[in-house]
Amino acid sequence: MVDLNEEAGLRAAIETFYFAYREFTGGPDRILAQRGLGRVHHRILYFVGQQPDLSVKSLLQVLAITKQALHAPLRQLIEMGLVLSAGDSADGRVRRLRLSGEGVRLEARLTATQMKLLAGAFAHAGSGSAAAWHKVMKAVGAGAISAGPGDDALSAESRSASPAARRRDRAPARRAG
Repeated sequence: MVDLNEEAGLRAAIETFYFAYREFTGGPDRILAQRGLGRVHHRILYFVGQQPDLSVKSLLQVLAITKQALHAPLRQLIEMGLVLSAGDSADGRVRRLRLSGEGVRLEARLTATQMKLLAGAFAHAGSGSAAAWHKVMKAVGAGAISAGPGDDALSAESRSASPAARRRDRAPARRAG
């Protein structure tokens, strides 16, 4: 059970996180909206840009989404000429992804808005803030949970699983029929 003082601090952290995320995504959202794109497109552009020749399977794992969820936005980016898709030289069944020149420019523009925001925030927060922020974000991203007695906590095994696996494990079973 969380005591009231700790709960108030955690609620303040949640609100801070929400407002920071809104600001962090706001600039890219406006740029993407001009092209009829959204955040999922941004994530695809970012990770394909960071890892040229990334396989579709690896992208699915990085984004922790299903093939179904990836299909339409990836197809749209390919049709717009922002992402290039080619068969693997060793295994033609494997699709490799990379950004086109226009895709590189768009991804750089999107990421530049976020880098500028983070650089300003770290400078404002002072020495050591970036390291502390990375530590907190890595813990949040890994699903680190410190559960007390009676909490419905994730097991260590679940915490080490991918976000998609955790969602799948929590989903109600579907009935045949």
